[in-house]
Amino acid sequence: MAKKKKLPSTPRPAAADGPTTLKDLISSDILSKLKAQSDELKSEENDRKEAARKVVEDQRTAEKKRLENDFAHLLDNSSQDWKKFK
Repeated sequence: MAKKKKLPSTPRPAAADGPTTLKDLISSDILSKLKAQSDELKSEENDRKEAARKVVEDQRTAEKKRLENDFAHLLDNSSQDWKKFK
């Protein structure tokens, strides 16, 4: 049997503080643009959530106001103890 030839291993550059990350590979201006875009998207999402919350709150107050003007609803939900109002 013939001996297998070993391939010389290539020396790996030693990383000073761990493996190379994507943050290390991209330039700082691209990183700042990505952070700005992320902040913008977060603010848009917060604005959208706030608008949806406001719509729900407005609907709730409108329904409450409508029910306060509905005599049948008030009569059904009023206390039946009329003695305390004499």
